[in-house]
Amino acid sequence: MRKSDSRAVSADFSGSRFFFSWVVLAALCLLIAGCEKSENRVQFEGQNFRAKASKSKGADRESFVVVVSGVSRNFEGARQAGRFEATRYCVTNFGTSDVDWEAGPDDDADSLEIVRGRLTLRGRCFF
Repeated sequence: MRKSDSRAVSADFSGSRFFFSWVVLAALCLLIAGCEKSENRVQFEGQNFRAKASKSKGADRESFVVVVSGVSRNFEGARQAGRFEATRYCVTNFGTSDVDWEAGPDDDADSLEIVRGRLTLRGRCFF
């Protein structure tokens, strides 16, 4: 083997090692970021629920919809998660925690909208 051939092989190997190092570093960063989110989640009735509040379509920003996934795991916990997300929405956008519910967590279970395991609550930030 000539001296120049060994350098070429060596250069290729170090390049793939460099790439592998970046892949491992990126994977670790994603893992750490994922763990951080679950630690910061608030549990309701011992369960984590995905809840998202957003502005109601075609309405002013004070009106919102909250969708909570996983209602089949614990209905009462899903209600609480929806209330929490609505409060967070109003505090973040308007500085108040007061909500005027159209379809809220305190309503009868039969009157609430549950479709494909998702609870939908509707309200308006009151200030």
